[in-house]
Amino acid sequence: MNISVIIPALNNKPLLEKNLPKVLAALNEVNNSKKQIIISDDNSNDGTLEYLNSLKTSFVKNNIELIAITNKSQRGFSSNVTNAISYAKGDILLLLNTDVSPTKNFINPLLKHFSDASVFAVGCLEETKDESGTEQTYGRSKGYFKKGFIMHMSQDAFKGKETFWVSCGSGAFRKKIWDSLGGLDKLYNPFYWEDIDLSYRAVKSGYKIVFEPQSVVEHQHEEGAIKTSFKKTTVNKIVYRNQFHFFWKNVTDGNLILKHLLWLPYHIVNSVLNGDINFLQGLGLAILRYPSTKKARAEAKKLFKLSDDQILKQFS
Repeated sequence: MNISVIIPALNNKPLLEKNLPKVLAALNEVNNSKKQIIISDDNSNDGTLEYLNSLKTSFVKNNIELIAITNKSQRGFSSNVTNAISYAKGDILLLLNTDVSPTKNFINPLLKHFSDASVFAVGCLEETKDESGTEQTYGRSKGYFKKGFIMHMSQDAFKGKETFWVSCGSGAFRKKIWDSLGGLDKLYNPFYWEDIDLSYRAVKSGYKIVFEPQSVVEHQHEEGAIKTSFKKTTVNKIVYRNQFHFFWKNVTDGNLILKHLLWLPYHIVNSVLNGDINFLQGLGLAILRYPSTKKARAEAKKLFKLSDDQILKQFS
C-alpha cells in the first residue's frame, strides 16, 4: 500500500521542526511502499513554507516525496486538508496534525486493517495531558443521543476495537472511499466536528471504522493552532454551530428529528438563563447557513444504507 501523509499547518513551525523528523522516521519503518508527505500551509506568517522547502533534498535521500503548498488566505481545516489531498498519490491517507508526535512503528499496525476492503478508517491511540496536567489516553469513542443531540464520549482505549469516529488529526483513511464520500465538508470550517461528520457518513454508508491501540501518538493539544490562535469563546461558538450542522445534515430518523425539535426550546431557555451567549450565537449562525446544510444533506443521503438508530445501537 502506498502512503500519503497529510499535515495541515497554521503558524506551527516549531511543532513541525519537532515532529516532522519523527514522521519521517516512522515512514522509514514501512517497507514496500511509495511514500509522500504533503503539508498544506493555511497562510502562515512564521516562515513555515520556507522551512519546508529547505527540507526537500533530505527527504529525497530517504525516497520520500515532500510536497509543501500554501493557501493565499486562511481557509480552515477541512479546506486545507482537501487542498493537500488533491496532491495525494497513496492508497492510504495518514492524517496528522502538527501537534501530533508519532511513536516508533505506529504505522504498520494501522495498515494491517486495510486488508479488509470494507474498512474506511483506523484511529490511533492518543496520549495527552488535560488542562490539569493529568495524563489521558484517547482515540476510541462511543456515540449516543441525549437531550436532542448526538453526542460522543471517550471510551477505555484498551477494551475494544470499535469506535464511533476516527480523528483527522491522527488517523489513517482509505483514499478510494474518502473520495467516494466527498471527503471533509467545508461547512465545518474553520474547525471541529468535520471528522465526526466524515466517520458518521462512512458508517451510515456501510463502511467500517476501527481503532488500533498499538498505534500510539502523543498529542500536544495546548500547543496546537486552535488553542494558540483562537479565543475560547470563539471556539465554543463554532463548536455549537457545527453540532447543529452535524445533526441537521446527517440525522434522517424521524423520531430523532422530532426529539431534537422538542428539546430545542429547553436548550434556548437554559442558555438564556445561564448566560450562554455562545450557544445562542452558534444556533443563529447555523440557521443562517441552513441552505448550505440542506444541500449537503441531500448529497449525503444518496449514500446512506443504515439508519441512525442502527448506528447508535452499535456504538453506544
